[in-house]
Amino acid sequence: MAIFKPFRAFRPISNKAKEVAAYPYDVVNSEEARAIVKDNPISFLRVGKPEVDLDPNISLYDPKVYQKGKENLQRLIDEKILVEDQSPNYYVYSLTMNGRTQNGLVGCASVDDYWNDVIKKHEHTRKQKEEDRCEHVRVTNAHTGPIFLTYKDVKEISDLVERIKKNAPDNDHVADDGIRHQTWLISNKDDIEFIQNKLAKVPNFYVADGHHRSAAAAIVGRERKEANPNHTGNENYNRFLAVLFPASELHIMDYNRLVVDLNGNSVADFLNKVSVQFTVEKSDTKVSPTKKGEFGLYTEGKWYKLNIKPEFVDLSKPVESLDVALLQKYVLDRLLGIEDPRTDDRIDFVGGIRGLDELVRRVDSGEMKAAISMFPTSIEELMNIADAGKVMPPKSTWFEPKLRDGLF
Repeated sequence: MAIFKPFRAFRPISNKAKEVAAYPYDVVNSEEARAIVKDNPISFLRVGKPEVDLDPNISLYDPKVYQKGKENLQRLIDEKILVEDQSPNYYVYSLTMNGRTQNGLVGCASVDDYWNDVIKKHEHTRKQKEEDRCEHVRVTNAHTGPIFLTYKDVKEISDLVERIKKNAPDNDHVADDGIRHQTWLISNKDDIEFIQNKLAKVPNFYVADGHHRSAAAAIVGRERKEANPNHTGNENYNRFLAVLFPASELHIMDYNRLVVDLNGNSVADFLNKVSVQFTVEKSDTKVSPTKKGEFGLYTEGKWYKLNIKPEFVDLSKPVESLDVALLQKYVLDRLLGIEDPRTDDRIDFVGGIRGLDELVRRVDSGEMKAAISMFPTSIEELMNIADAGKVMPPKSTWFEPKLRDGLF
C-alpha cells in the first residue's frame, strides 16, 4: 500500500507567493526563463533553472549551474522569503484554469514505493535528463519541485479537502497566464491521521507528470541510504515532494505532432498512402479530433480529417491501440521514416495548451511541412497501461494546468 507522509514545508510568505511561484524547469527553455526572471529577483526559476543567472553560453550541466541553484535557494531562506513550518503538515493545492478546478494533496511519497512499483510509471526516462535532476537534488539538498501524482478517487479524502477549502487560503493568486493558485494548511492532528489511514488503503499511486524528477529523487535517496551505515528509514531522503490528485479531477490535453518533411512524398502521394489504414476527407475548418482514432492533418494550407480503419486497431493491446501508437506505427515510422520520435530531429511536439493556431503558424512559416492534431489520451488509458507494467509511447500526455515550483 502507498505511503504519503506530512512534512515541514518551506513556503513563501503570502505576499510574495505570486512572485516566487514559477514554471517547472522543463516547461520553459533557458531563453524564455531569462526573460521571465529579468525583473523578478525572487522567481523560483532562479532555483529550478539557475543558468538564468550565469553566462548564456554555459552548459546546462556545468557544476556552476547547480551551485548557483543552491545559492539562490539559500538566499530565499536567509531573506525569509521562504519560511519553514514548525510541524509536519499536509497541504491543499488547488489550481483553477478556464473555470475548472483540481485539488491536490501535498505531502511526501516514498522512495521505496517508487522502487517497489507501488508508485507506477508510464514513461521511460532519458539518462541525461535523469542525471541532471539527480545532480540538482544532490547539490541543492532539496526537492524543489513537486511530482504530479494521481490515484483512484477516495471520496472521504475529497470531502475532507472540500471542508478545508471553506477556510481562507494561505495563498491565493492568479498567475500571469490566468491560472489561479490557492493553498491551504492541514495541521489538525485528527485530519492528518484520517488522511494517512485512508491513503494507507490505496494500493497504488501513478506518476502523471514528473518522471525524471521522481526517478532522480529515488536514485539520490538510494545513494544516501547506501552511504549511511546508521540508516533507519526515517531520514528525509527516504521521501520526495509530491502533489496527489484524484484521477477524476485531472485534465489531459492533446499532444500534437509537427514534421519537417514528408519523406520525399508529395502531399498527394502521402495522402494516397495514408488512405490504406485511414479514411481521409478534406475539411473546411481546423480539425480538433473529437474521438479516439481521429486525427487532423494540416499541410500546404489545407486541413484533412483522418480516421483509423477499425481493422487496424487491436483493442486487446492497451499500448498498441493508443492513438499515439497507431500514428507512430502507420504514419511516422512506416511512411515518414521516423523510427524513434525521442531522438529524430525531423519531428517536434506541441502541447494542446498552445492551440491549433500554433500548428498552422509553424507550417505556414515553412519551418514545418505538416502538422497532426491528436485526441487526448485518457487518464484511464494511462492507469491501465501503468497497471499492466507497460510504458506509453513518447509524448503521449500533456497535463494542464502545470504545478508551480516554489510554493512548497
